[in-house]
Amino acid sequence: MHAWTTWSTVVTADRSPSAPSSQEPSAEDLQESHSGSDQPSTYGEILAEQIWTAVHELERPTGGLILSGFSAGLDVGFSVFFMAIAFSMFGADFSDVGVRIFAANLYSFGFILVILGRSELFTEHTTLAVFPVLNRRATVGQLGRLWGLVYASNLAGGVVAAIIATQVGSRLGVAETRAFGMIAEHLLRPDGGVTFASGVLAGWLMGLLSWLLASAKDTMSRIVIVWMITTGIGLAGLHHCIVGTVEVVAGVLVDPALTWSQYGGFLLWATLGNTVGGTLFVAIIKYGHAVKSR
Repeated sequence: MHAWTTWSTVVTADRSPSAPSSQEPSAEDLQESHSGSDQPSTYGEILAEQIWTAVHELERPTGGLILSGFSAGLDVGFSVFFMAIAFSMFGADFSDVGVRIFAANLYSFGFILVILGRSELFTEHTTLAVFPVLNRRATVGQLGRLWGLVYASNLAGGVVAAIIATQVGSRLGVAETRAFGMIAEHLLRPDGGVTFASGVLAGWLMGLLSWLLASAKDTMSRIVIVWMITTGIGLAGLHHCIVGTVEVVAGVLVDPALTWSQYGGFLLWATLGNTVGGTLFVAIIKYGHAVKSR
């Protein structure tokens, strides 16, 4: 099957949300469209795969989404745990620039675990799950259900991860409490407008990450893409609502100067920014470009 056939199947099929599932491109169709060629995936191939994957996620049972989202919230906690260890071990011995570069690389660790492990992460779905809605293969209600379940379970997992990281890190003597406080203070320092703009950039990059992964043909390529984009987010100190939950909650737990109300303000602006960045700057623009290019 040619790439164009796969793309036209997605765009021209009955666009009613109740359309028969047989009209959707199957996994075999998508694999066939990629096979037999070492050329990069076309725009149509990427969008077809994104829509097919998103429809599958939108139809997942509630229990599966909650458990997968909770797992993702736990797993991204390893990013914060290892960053705190780095700041604790090397903060006095290396320049601030060197430590930040090293910590930014560790920031990507949890994302690699989550994305290669196929757990549900909210900032991936701010882009991915929008495509079937734009294509009229899903409703706004289905999108809201997915976003709500994944977001809430991500946050729950992130809070548990923060508790584990602070307790285990301090008792093992590998992560000082001041390291967790320093990480949290960096995210809480900007005002709401700056946090929102930073969140837009982070959501934009996470949307691009979801888009680029659809064109990756092997595991190593996927790892490189995840590492490249999430290390950039970490190096710039951009606000990611889920990893940021682990970072800020850990800081609140160990630093009396940090408050839960500060966490609430961070979460509000970071979530709004991530959602706008992934939805507007990736999902809507790329979908519109693909449709206009048919």
